[in-house]
Amino acid sequence: MKLLRKAVADGFCLLDLDVREMPAVLHETIAYLVEQGTVDGQHRDAVEKALVDREKLGSTAIGNAVAIPHAYLAGVAHPTIVFVRLANAVNLGAPDGIPTRFIFVLLGPVEAAAGHLETLMTIARVMSDDEFRYEAGAAQTPQQLLEALDHFAERTPPIDAAERKTVSQGLAPTGRLFGGVRQDVARRLPHYLGDFREGLHGKCAASTLFLFFACLAPAVTFGGIMAVQTGGQIGAIEMIVASAFCGVVYALLAGQPLIILGGTGPLLVFTAILYRLCGDMEIPFLSAYAWVGLWTTGFLILMAISEAGCLMLYFTRFTDEIFSALISLIFIYEAIKSLVHVFQDLDVRKHHDTALLSLLLAGGTYLIAMNLSRFRRSAYLLPKMREFLADFGPAIALGAMTVVAVLLHEVHLDVLPSPDEFGTTAGRPWSVDLFAAPKWVRFAAAGPALLVALLVFLDQNITARLVNSPDHKLHKGEAYHLDLMIVGGLIGICSLFGLPWLVAATVRSLNHVRSLATVEEIVSPRGHARERIIHVRENRMTGFAIHVLIGLSLLLLSWLKVIPMAVLYGLFLFMGVVSMSGNQLFERLSLWVKDSDLYPLTHYTRRVPHWITHKFTLLQVTCLVVLWIVKSGSFGILFPLCIALLVPVRLLVGRLFSPEHLAALDAEEDPGEEETHWAE
Repeated sequence: MKLLRKAVADGFCLLDLDVREMPAVLHETIAYLVEQGTVDGQHRDAVEKALVDREKLGSTAIGNAVAIPHAYLAGVAHPTIVFVRLANAVNLGAPDGIPTRFIFVLLGPVEAAAGHLETLMTIARVMSDDEFRYEAGAAQTPQQLLEALDHFAERTPPIDAAERKTVSQGLAPTGRLFGGVRQDVARRLPHYLGDFREGLHGKCAASTLFLFFACLAPAVTFGGIMAVQTGGQIGAIEMIVASAFCGVVYALLAGQPLIILGGTGPLLVFTAILYRLCGDMEIPFLSAYAWVGLWTTGFLILMAISEAGCLMLYFTRFTDEIFSALISLIFIYEAIKSLVHVFQDLDVRKHHDTALLSLLLAGGTYLIAMNLSRFRRSAYLLPKMREFLADFGPAIALGAMTVVAVLLHEVHLDVLPSPDEFGTTAGRPWSVDLFAAPKWVRFAAAGPALLVALLVFLDQNITARLVNSPDHKLHKGEAYHLDLMIVGGLIGICSLFGLPWLVAATVRSLNHVRSLATVEEIVSPRGHARERIIHVRENRMTGFAIHVLIGLSLLLLSWLKVIPMAVLYGLFLFMGVVSMSGNQLFERLSLWVKDSDLYPLTHYTRRVPHWITHKFTLLQVTCLVVLWIVKSGSFGILFPLCIALLVPVRLLVGRLFSPEHLAALDAEEDPGEEETHWAE
């Protein structure tokens, strides 16, 4: 590490070298070293020939976008490292299939060859760190590159002192009231201003546009359904107002601002049941709703200050994958169900042209968004243009298909059902009269509030676990207790104004993370390709801007009616499919229909017999089916209890599988060997 750091500190760096072949890279590097006096001009040709000859023996690209050409011969006075960053990555035949952008040229006298292996291991270790690779790619000066090395040293202990963390910092109990909240604040506060600076980037603008429509559409849709279920007491306007207000407050105050709040199916089901119950008992609905919400706030704040969030330690990848799969499938199912309904609901105004155009608009939105999101790996156009199209893909798809619908205005299409003007759905006052309900309701509301609190606790924290997954490479810290307290407070405020309760929305949150991620494609020796996140631009600006735009949409309600629902169905389908990426449950499920001789080389296919892998997957699928049945049936209110029961199910799984197999199948993150392709 000392030799590498000294080379960078001495300025032995060539940043954004605009060449496309390794011989040209080596030629420019040797010319630079001769100019610096490190290589004797008389030996220039010999040194360059030695490097080129080494490259002819076999590519020195070792993976992770890194190549290490080297030579040890006379003409070089002392060991030297030159860091070269190419302006455009080139394919040098790396074993992981990632194009090479970072080249470390190693030179030295013959006697320095003995230390080559140690230098090689140091470079491999540094470049296997995704965060360092991201910072090295963004560095504009050698000083910034040196700072990236320092950041790597700070977060990476020496190999012999490294200890595997068994408990994440955000879930480590302190044993004191408010202990977890205080630690969350202390962990995230140093990054607060940086969260806003990180948001001043083109990728964040693309994320904002995408998530604005992705959040507004379900807000209006959920609001419309809730208006029907509550007799107009809570509707689309209330949902938009709640989304804007809660989203802005959460983006400014929360410890994990990448989480997006929204309405969820289980909370909608509970609200509908409470409305019917109030009608049967002749109790003012909004007053009872407010008392249930206030009790829920109290329970959630009590959970936050007592560190109840530490119970999430008992949740593992087993539970996370099932919950994430369920939410992803709900988005896909609802999108397809809505399109099928268009074909079934044909009348004089809605004929087969409507059904066909709706299908084309939904399919076009999905295909454009999906293909543009993958365009950064294309060979066409310039890198910045590919990056722009990939980042803005969903927004481009939505805009393009909306234009198509406007041009084909002769065909009747269902559009986004936005209200005509601002005001409560039923024309009621915004504030709720807490004392309209009988006195006994104020205390009896604690019972149903317990179920709501349990649902919010699980939904919020499981989504937070998914967002904070090690696979996402987040590094600013977790804040389970602080975020639960903020959500609890927001539920109380919404209850006082008859606004819907909001909680972490899983698919929207995961898509928020994905839209801010820098990814690279890895190709295994068998040709299996997969994407890996190397950096996520953690910030508060996107969440803040998304919900400010949602609030401003109240001023443009008539314009929202231009957007066809079919386009939004395609966007929902895209979100559902994209959120499945990285879920090992789906990866292992696909093995059921693959040739076992062609299984991808992953940590679990190497370490676990195939039939045990299938047995574990079958158990998860069974749990997923049970959750789906409960969610869709008349017992939907018990959905949070079923999620909680996944914990004892996981504990019982320990009796059916050996610890070694579970360590591979239920690992919090992929073992290191999957990240080190040159070790394969």
